[in-house]
Amino acid sequence: MKKILETERLFLREMSIDDYDALYKVLADPEIMQHYPYSFDEERVRAWIERNMNRYKDNGFGLWAVCLKDTAEMIGDCGLTLQNIEGEMLPEIGYHIRKDQQHKGFAKEAAAAVRDWAFANTDYPALYSYCKYTNIPSFRTAEAIGMHFEKEYPDEANGKTHVSVIYRGDIEK
Repeated sequence: MKKILETERLFLREMSIDDYDALYKVLADPEIMQHYPYSFDEERVRAWIERNMNRYKDNGFGLWAVCLKDTAEMIGDCGLTLQNIEGEMLPEIGYHIRKDQQHKGFAKEAAAAVRDWAFANTDYPALYSYCKYTNIPSFRTAEAIGMHFEKEYPDEANGKTHVSVIYRGDIEK
């Protein structure tokens, strides 16, 4: 499995189907996914992994496995995907961290590394993060890596979607 980047406490690598059990603990947890439009079962978790493996081939990026450096244990996912944000396909930083590993700064650490990777390895002028407007922990993580509120818009899946953004120039200042 190809390692993509490394931080002080984490490394992010490409996912494989071997990550199913670890990712199931994250995506099938109703508390973690309470703001998501649907719950994850075995089939959806497998499809999630396969979709990201296809993204690596098609786009050169996707959601990557977030692993603890000291044990190599996968504790979630984080990466860059192209998402439909109010009718436009935009680069989005997404993240999910296993319940017992939350509130330790891992989502922020991984998302900041993805932000830096994306600005160094793509030409995107801006990166986005979007979530259901009630998902305060998610948009606080986005703010913690320098993103700011862009807009909210009505959305069939979320009721209302909250969008945060960071521009390339925000980092270069």
